[in-house]
This record gives sequence, structure tokens and C-alpha cells, in this order.
Amino acid sequence: MDSNVAGSQAIPGQSPADCDRAAATYQQDEPCATASAAEATHAVSALYAEHALGLTRLAFLVLGDRFAAEDVVQEAFWGLYRAWDRLPSHDNVLGYVRVSVLNGCRSVIRRARRAPRPLAMPHAASAEADALSGEEHRAAVAAMRRLPARQREALALRYFADMSEQETAQAMGVSRGTVKSTTARALAALDRMLREEQ
Repeated sequence: MDSNVAGSQAIPGQSPADCDRAAATYQQDEPCATASAAEATHAVSALYAEHALGLTRLAFLVLGDRFAAEDVVQEAFWGLYRAWDRLPSHDNVLGYVRVSVLNGCRSVIRRARRAPRPLAMPHAASAEADALSGEEHRAAVAAMRRLPARQREALALRYFADMSEQETAQAMGVSRGTVKSTTARALAALDRMLREEQ
């Protein structure tokens, strides 16, 4: 990947002005930088500033890995920026990014299944993981990580992202009934796991 492209990916905590400067640097290297690129830069930067942390938390709940979650979210916003002119409407760009984040999480999970696993290093809790909450939350997140990927997605979207069943179904690409049954099975499994730990 081009170094300018890689350098323009923002990290959580980066200010919108930093995002604007990074995107402007990339635009200078592109011959077709236009007014719509400036519009895209401004809109994506504002969306990033408002929603990046929440989407990173969503990806963390699905993946269980803070660094992979941050990478997935950055790639989703970079994809939005690149696709800005091709989008039929800019009314639901948050939904576009949310689906991109979920698809990115699925890709990470698929790659992890295929890749050989390195020797396990002791996992140090990150500041982000500590911010998710106290001991009860850690137990719930640990139990959630043991759920199948589809059940984790359904719970994260329904109860963390506070999406309706219909919105969750659209984001996951399944029917509303599948969301209901998947969520019910996931909650029952979580309840069983948490009771066993007590």
C-alpha cells in the first residue's frame, strides 16, 4: 500500500483536524482531487470524530482484540472515504460504515482460523478493555468471546449498539426471525456460562 495512503488512516483519539490534514496530504498526490473530495474529507472526518470510539468498541466486542478492532474501524472509514463519490446517497453513511466494520470483523475471524497460531503471550489488559468496566463486565465479555461469531454479532448489535431487530437483521444480512432466535440462544448460553462461573 502507498505510504501516503497508510499514513492517512486515523487512529482513535486523533483529532478531526489531523484527519483533514492526512486526507489533504493524500489528495495532493492524487491528480483528481476535487471539491467533492473536500466534502468527503469533511464528512468522513466529522463522522469519524463522532462514531469511531463506539464502532471500535463494537468491533472489540466481536473480535476480543483491541488492536484488530481499531484496524477494522480505520479500514471501514478509509473505505467510506474512497467510496464517497460512488455512494448512491449520503443519508445512511453510518450504516454503511457499521456494515463495513462487521464485514471487516468477519474477515479477521476467517483469517485467524486459517493462520497458524503463534505461541500465546500473556494478555495484558488495555486501557480500552479496562474502560469497558469492572469485574462483572469483564466476566460477561469473556463469556461473550466464547460464543459463536454470529451470536456475538447479534448481541453486540442489539444490546451494545442499541439497534432494533430490523436494523440488526439488515446489518447482519439475515432475517428478523434469525436475529430473534440467534439472540435468544446467545442470551441463554451467556446466562449458563455466567452461572457456571459463580
